Amino acid sequence: MRLRIIPVVVVTVGLLATPPPHTLAQTTSPKTTTGDVGQKASETGQAIRDYTVEKKDEAVAHAKQATAELEAKIKDLEAQAAKQTGELKAKSQAQIKDLKAKRAKASQKVTELSRATKASWEKAKEGFADAYRDLASAYDKAAAEFKK
Repeated sequence: MRLRIIPVVVVTVGLLATPPPHTLAQTTSPKTTTGDVGQKASETGQAIRDYTVEKKDEAVAHAKQATAELEAKIKDLEAQAAKQTGELKAKSQAQIKDLKAKRAKASQKVTELSRATKASWEKAKEGFADAYRDLASAYDKAAAEFKK
């Protein structure tokens, strides 16, 4: 009797863990375009500006997530640049270097955001939003160049 129950339990758990078919299409996102990154940068900057100092932890988590997403995209570009040769490779590596510098600045602004006091909160939010927008813009330019 016990041996018959185990397969039923396994199948039931499997069915419960699988999302309904109509949500599967929603969970698989298409490849992100450079326009999507620009839109996301705008939304992220605005979202960070909307946080109050009382919601600082949420703002910092949002900022970290946004920069981590761009970091992954930068790594993809870096992998593409590694496959290039000659003058194109040199140009791509220069763009990657610029992206890394802007990423470092955005990361520094996340740290400043996390350490901000009530008095410095507005300045810290603006600093991160500006640095993130610069990083996203540089990424968009680099990604467009890689597509050529």
